[in-house]
Amino acid sequence: MQKRQFAVIGLGRFGAAMATTLTTLGHEVVGIDARDDAVQALADTIEQAVQLDATDVKALRAAGVQNVEVAVVSIGENIEASLLVVMQLREIGVKAIVAKAVTPIHGRILEKLGVTRVVFPEREMAIRLAHSLASRNVLDYVEFSAGFSIAEVPAPEAFVGRTLRQLEIRPRFGLTLIAVRRQVPGGGEETTVAPGADEVIRTGDRLALLGSQAQIEKLDDLLR
Repeated sequence: MQKRQFAVIGLGRFGAAMATTLTTLGHEVVGIDARDDAVQALADTIEQAVQLDATDVKALRAAGVQNVEVAVVSIGENIEASLLVVMQLREIGVKAIVAKAVTPIHGRILEKLGVTRVVFPEREMAIRLAHSLASRNVLDYVEFSAGFSIAEVPAPEAFVGRTLRQLEIRPRFGLTLIAVRRQVPGGGEETTVAPGADEVIRTGDRLALLGSQAQIEKLDDLLR
């Protein structure tokens, strides 16, 4: 994986988790917050943790933020500061900006300011959880696009011991199998992405399936 440079502005729970995960994935991260305790908490974890006022364009330049590939603005609660920071990032030439929003209006303003991607972490997590609770056998759920989602389900008992060619998942259910996840000896886990037609489903496998909500519900009914 090619190492990339990120700036994460706002080191609350969302921002700290983002900065830590990006660092774990091998990328360079500069974390920025106006609070000294938030900065100190990540000082030994990420590449660079800086205490500064991110609405100050000179301070952003001094921290080298103009050189990052992607800036993540996670100051969702203070809407005015969030908008000002995005404007300053645009001013110094950061091309890719991901911003956390707390209300639909906040999100629309961010989009008009040219943000590359607006995220609603709490709403998106609530949607994922609601779908996994509503469908008894859905282990995880990610909205892929309008009308389509990716759901992870346990392999039905009727699938075990059969190849994907024999199962004909797409003709029967209209779903596309994109990955199979299974436990391996020793307690580890392996994921096979885009498995071939001769892949045999085993007991305990988890299937990641892409399709419409109606198609996912059809498979959920079978699992019940």
